[in-house]
Amino acid sequence: MVQIIAGDKGKGKTKHLLDRANAAIKEANGSIVYLDKSSKHMYELSNKIRLINVKGFDINDSSGFIGFICGIISQDHDLEMMFLDSFLKLACLEGQDITGTVTELDKIGEKFHITFVLSVSMDAEKLPESVKDKVIVAL
Repeated sequence: MVQIIAGDKGKGKTKHLLDRANAAIKEANGSIVYLDKSSKHMYELSNKIRLINVKGFDINDSSGFIGFICGIISQDHDLEMMFLDSFLKLACLEGQDITGTVTELDKIGEKFHITFVLSVSMDAEKLPESVKDKVIVAL
């Protein structure tokens, strides 16, 4: 399953994402991973959540990003949720259509029973129609 927190830059999406991740770990039976473009939020996350700084890896396009996600899943059979901050940057999708990548994440989520929560720096109204139903918070 894919859930989206949408809003323009500076609207507080990261705070929502951090709060949701910290709340989710209290209820989780498995593990939770938080992907970010830096390690700056390390001390705002519960120490039970694995933070991965994606910039340390050489990801050049959205298919490489999906491969990266699958690699994480293959190494953690207890993975329940993944929080993806700055999704457009992480997935190399700035200025591009996100539909295909979100659809792919949805399929992966269903297959492996993982919920993906994405922070998308875009007004909810400007999102493609096919992903608008996945918006859980619009800022």
